[in-house]
Amino acid sequence: MPEGESSLSKEMTTRKCQRTCQHRILCLLLLLTSACQTTETPSQLRIGTLLPITGDLAAYGSSMQNSARLLVDTVNACGGILGQPVEMLSQDDQTEPAAAAAAMTQLAEVNRVAGVVGGVSSATASAEVGIAVRNRVILISPSSTSPVFTERARNGDFQGFWFRTAPPDTYQGEALARLAKAQGIESVAILAINNDYGNGLISSFIPAFEALGGRVPNKSSPARYPPDSTTFDSVVAAAYSSKPDAVLLIAYPETGSLVLKTAYQQGLLGKETRLLVTDGMKKTEIADLVGKNAKGEYIATGIVGTAPSAGGPAFKDFRERFRAQYRREPEVFDPNTWDATALLLMAAEAAKSTDSSVIKDRIRDVANPPGEAVTDVCQALSLIREGKEVNYQGASGNVDLNPLGDVTGSYDVWTVEPDGSVRVIGAIAVSGEGNK
Repeated sequence: MPEGESSLSKEMTTRKCQRTCQHRILCLLLLLTSACQTTETPSQLRIGTLLPITGDLAAYGSSMQNSARLLVDTVNACGGILGQPVEMLSQDDQTEPAAAAAAMTQLAEVNRVAGVVGGVSSATASAEVGIAVRNRVILISPSSTSPVFTERARNGDFQGFWFRTAPPDTYQGEALARLAKAQGIESVAILAINNDYGNGLISSFIPAFEALGGRVPNKSSPARYPPDSTTFDSVVAAAYSSKPDAVLLIAYPETGSLVLKTAYQQGLLGKETRLLVTDGMKKTEIADLVGKNAKGEYIATGIVGTAPSAGGPAFKDFRERFRAQYRREPEVFDPNTWDATALLLMAAEAAKSTDSSVIKDRIRDVANPPGEAVTDVCQALSLIREGKEVNYQGASGNVDLNPLGDVTGSYDVWTVEPDGSVRVIGAIAVSGEGNK
């Protein structure tokens, strides 16, 4: 054999040995990885939060995160769940569906949580829920209100893994319609963010308002803007063009405050056309976000809106705990977040399991009658450990859940005072039947 061929043969043999060695190492790593992974249910309950720490809803997300953390810390201080502390892992959905989907995948498939408190917007929740159901992870939202989830639950899409502690917008549409009529408003034009939240409220408000004899001038083409909009001149002008009695703004604080600034700059605020807003705008600092006029007066003064009532049986205790911990008032969906987290943990204790497939079947048991009515989560857990049934009465309401995962309730009527504060001035009880 020539010398060149011998060297080549040796080189090929060496490479073959290297590949074999690498293959064996890879196989060993795979075996070790498989050995480390287990299908056994962990003894310690692990949950996730998927909330908007950044983006358009960051004004709510950080505070909601605080509420979830406060609930977990409260439970861990009174014995935890199944005798162990609850572990809470948190992700930022960035108020973006793509980011929400990636974060949900991390929580479900990598962190292997039993349940997730989120999403906040209906758009992000829509991106998350399929991933949750596929991985058999509970998703319990404190604020996703689109009626689409009710229909999907009715169609069996969620297999019982979906719940929410804020009522669907079929109810808010009715509340807004009744508020408009109570104020003598006969015509309302719509200006809305173009996502699941905005479109869901449009579809519920129009029939509810028309059923009360109201008229929506831009019914066939409501003024909509994309969630990532930065300028609003044309959409604001379009909403006001028909000179309605009122404009209904369906928005979140970041873009909604810019819409109000634009309407002010166009000379449309404070005149005959009034402004109604939704729960998405009920932020303690909303007046500061919108700003002041040349006279130093808050531009947002006098706007009127609706938001799910936060005067549940446990609200006083929750508020005191929240203020003591964070030195400020809770935001609009903080009580719903506290309740969502509480239901998830109490259901795990009732199920005597950290398996999400078992936990989901006990959530309605701890939320609904017939158990002993209880407002304190630690007292509820104590009763559950004694083998007793409980009917949790939450900070956001009684949190009774129907088979589709929805709660019902009443809505606060709120306004912005001249000093910039947000004040509740009334309430509207709803049945959810006003748009049928």
